[in-house]
Amino acid sequence: MWAPDIYEGSPTPVTAFLSIAPKISIFANISRVSIYGSYGATLQQIFFFCSIASMILGALAAMAQTKVKRPLAHSSIGHVGYIRTGFSCGTIEGIQSLLIGIFIYALMTIDAFAIVLALRQTRVKYIADLGALAKTNPISAITFSITMFSYAGIPPLAGFCSKFYLFFAALGCGAYFLAPVGVVTSVIGRWAAGRLPRVSQFGGPKAVLRAPDT
Repeated sequence: MWAPDIYEGSPTPVTAFLSIAPKISIFANISRVSIYGSYGATLQQIFFFCSIASMILGALAAMAQTKVKRPLAHSSIGHVGYIRTGFSCGTIEGIQSLLIGIFIYALMTIDAFAIVLALRQTRVKYIADLGALAKTNPISAITFSITMFSYAGIPPLAGFCSKFYLFFAALGCGAYFLAPVGVVTSVIGRWAAGRLPRVSQFGGPKAVLRAPDT
């Protein structure tokens, strides 16, 4: 619950670090637990519930955001749910899909925050401030759009491949309810993630990039 506020209030490099490093560390350690140990059916159900809760919260909460960093924070929450799906399976296929998912998520996050950091001189804070990006910096606008489409899981981008492997692993371990929930939340998340490239390419009611104060 505190992640969006921390993302919004922290400097962009710190935000990027917080969105990547803790997740890699946590999933690396729990992957070791899954490989060298085991857990019962009750704990697996808890993992399934946490995955579903993260996916639903991340998808729904991102829809109401108006600032640039906050949808990225809620997308991060949702991706934790997707990646946890691989761990929840407790199978080798699940761990493999987890590693693929965390690697692709890290690349997407680095790319997204690098663009946000590059736009800091134009004081981009709200999503509507991206409206003139396609005219002032078309390369950044295209790169940002591709990154957000990958976040949303649009094929054939890397984000779609990671979710495909994760949901395939969930179906393989018998989690027939988890995979459809992930697909539905991915569709909802496409609307939220798609707002940023839509505004950056086609503009909005505040399609002006403000110059920095002097």
